[in-house]
Amino acid sequence: MTIGQKIKEARKSAGLTQEQMAEKLMVSRQAITKWESDKGIPDVDNLKAVSSLLNVSIDYLLDNGQNVQATVIREIIDLSKYEKNAKTQIVIEKYPKAEIWTLIVKPKLTKGEKIIDNVLGFIFDAPFGMPQLANEFKNVKKSFFLVNKDNKQYFVTVTNEFIESREMIKHVFEKKFEIGDMKFIKCRYPVEKNR
Repeated sequence: MTIGQKIKEARKSAGLTQEQMAEKLMVSRQAITKWESDKGIPDVDNLKAVSSLLNVSIDYLLDNGQNVQATVIREIIDLSKYEKNAKTQIVIEKYPKAEIWTLIVKPKLTKGEKIIDNVLGFIFDAPFGMPQLANEFKNVKKSFFLVNKDNKQYFVTVTNEFIESREMIKHVFEKKFEIGDMKFIKCRYPVEKNR
C-alpha cells in the first residue's frame, strides 16, 4: 500500500472529507488530493500533522512492513453507561471470551532524546523526563489493549469517543513490543472479566 493510499484510508476511517482534513492541517484541498494520488508527499511538518490528526504513526505511513493491518474498525461509544473501568468494560463487551491485555505505552526515544530526557530529569529532579511526560499528556484520554480471539490478535485503542480495532499481521508474544514510534508493555496479567 502506498503512502497516498494509507493517508486516504486513514482519512476516511477518521470520518473526514478532503476539505475538512485540509482545513484542519491548514493546507489546500489540492494538496490532500496530490498526496492521496501519490503525485506528491507531505513535507516533514505536514507528515507529523497528518500522523497526529489521523491517529496513525509516521512509521506506518512511510513503512510497508508494519505489524498492524491498515484496516481500522472504529465504533462510537458511550462511556456514561459504565460505573467504573469503562474503557476496559467496553473492550470486554466487544471481545467476549477473549484474552485481553492492558497495555502501558511509552515513546520510543532516539539517542538524542534519551540524553535530553536524562538531563532534564536530573535538572528538574523528575522521575521521568519530558518526552515521557509529553507522551502521557498526549495519551491521557486513550487506553490501549492487546486482544487474542479466535486465533487472531487485535491492537485496540479506546478513547472517550470511540473504540478502534486493528488486526495484527504478526502475533505479539513478547511482554514488550513496538508499533510505529511507540513502545508497549503488556501488563502482567490479562484483564479480569467480572461476569
